[in-house]
Amino acid sequence: MAGFKGQAEYSVDSKGRVAVPAKMRNALKPEAKNTFTLTRGFEKCIFMYPQDHWEQMESDIGTLNTYRSETRDFIRGILMWAEEVTLDGQGRIGVPRTLAEFAGIGERALMIGALDHIEIWNPESFQLYLEGQEIDYETLAERVMGRE
Repeated sequence: MAGFKGQAEYSVDSKGRVAVPAKMRNALKPEAKNTFTLTRGFEKCIFMYPQDHWEQMESDIGTLNTYRSETRDFIRGILMWAEEVTLDGQGRIGVPRTLAEFAGIGERALMIGALDHIEIWNPESFQLYLEGQEIDYETLAERVMGRE
């Protein structure tokens, strides 16, 4: 499975539009119809899912047990922020104001490929996130990918 990877930093124009890197646009399947769903990320960033992947996520979310309060909290948390956006003719998307405010996106945005989605960060916030990591990359890789 080819996924989104790499990083690029772009300016955000006065209308809140930001370019999506060409190599990430090229990873979109035709089924996505040049459309993404944006929602809040788990850290202070925006998650950007291709439409075809988002539709599968909605289907998966629809099977969750809504009698559990944690499930209802999660569903509210992910869907109340969700906004659909489509690439314009110049390969840009408009970042909804509420999400831009949540992530602290101002004049610059950092786009990071994260396999099945793209993350949009305020570049300074991402640097602080990196500096705040409690374990080094080698240890993290061993914990996540290492075999017992």
